[in-house]
Amino acid sequence: MKILQVIPYFAQKWGGDVNVCYNLSKELNNLGHDVTIITTDFEYDLDYAQSLENVEVIPFRRVANLGLFLYSPGMKGWLRSNISNYDIVHLHSFRSYQNNTISRYAKEFDVPYIVQPHGSLPRIVKKKGLKQLYDMVWGNKILQNAEGIIALTSMEAEQAIKMGVNENKIHIIANGIDLSQWGGIPPQGKFRALYNIPSSMHVILFLGRLHPIKGVDLLIRAFGIVSKKRENCMLVVVGPDNGSLSKLKKIVEELNLRNKVLFTGPLYGKDKSTVYCDSDIYVLPSHYEAFPMTVLEAWAFKKPVIITENCGIKDLVQDSGLVVKSNPYDLATALQEYLQQDSLRHCHGQNGYNKLHEGLSIQTKVKNVESLYREVIKSNDGKRSP
Repeated sequence: MKILQVIPYFAQKWGGDVNVCYNLSKELNNLGHDVTIITTDFEYDLDYAQSLENVEVIPFRRVANLGLFLYSPGMKGWLRSNISNYDIVHLHSFRSYQNNTISRYAKEFDVPYIVQPHGSLPRIVKKKGLKQLYDMVWGNKILQNAEGIIALTSMEAEQAIKMGVNENKIHIIANGIDLSQWGGIPPQGKFRALYNIPSSMHVILFLGRLHPIKGVDLLIRAFGIVSKKRENCMLVVVGPDNGSLSKLKKIVEELNLRNKVLFTGPLYGKDKSTVYCDSDIYVLPSHYEAFPMTVLEAWAFKKPVIITENCGIKDLVQDSGLVVKSNPYDLATALQEYLQQDSLRHCHGQNGYNKLHEGLSIQTKVKNVESLYREVIKSNDGKRSP
């Protein structure tokens, strides 16, 4: 198959949808498919793109930014000349100039496309009015004309149905993880040695974008409650600033936690693996998540997780972590439960690790996507213009 992947930005620091697109493209290529990725030059990560062997990544120049609505009209000429050469188009994320434009060209040239929103369907947090306007003008049409919608969870499937998507078009395919991406589990102690963290200290980890939706402020306040009762624990916050760092540092100062909370900035590859390896608990206190890859990453290192009930992955966690309400007190209670019970931490971490090997590998999930592509292409036979 000749497959066109579409994503508005392509940089490792964006995590989530970008990394899914990267790993999906890599594995599809390994299966013998011809894959091209269309994106923009917004914070474009050339090294990251070039690490994808035999996959062409084309960054079109954006001439204006409206938030993350990246106006890149230069792609239109390329689409008119090339889109008919593809068997299928896979649109990542939802509300973007790229998806609006490419979905129209795909329809014009009778190329089927599928949409994978990556949890972006709800109009939450910021710019609710603009999201509603986008949906009225373009978004609803993009979903209606799609040959398929990939939902990560049943929760996301329900969101799509509420937006008018035919239930028969929705396919629930969870994200998978590339267990080989870190080049093996590193020896313990490297991260702790780098930051002079003693082995007796329990490390509580958050890893992700520092954005209001991630709820890191709740975690810091929860940690403040716990640290009053336990001296041998610290909080490590890993990730790029996406608008919350200054506020989070103020909370740390207010709670007098400056010596117990470490902000490292973003970590990737082997550096990221060292912090997972040396942590004891992974916490994701988000106000909303569809299918957080960091939970799977933590399980890859046999770490137990604490997530909020706002995460679409909560049903999967069960015996591999703790699910709590998104407030500091419930988060603190869960932290105390894990810190007091080594056996529970180890049991949940091992259970999570086992789940990855029982059906959450990237290779398994890519075959599910590949099957969907074939199904969509077959149903579209005869529609193309001669």
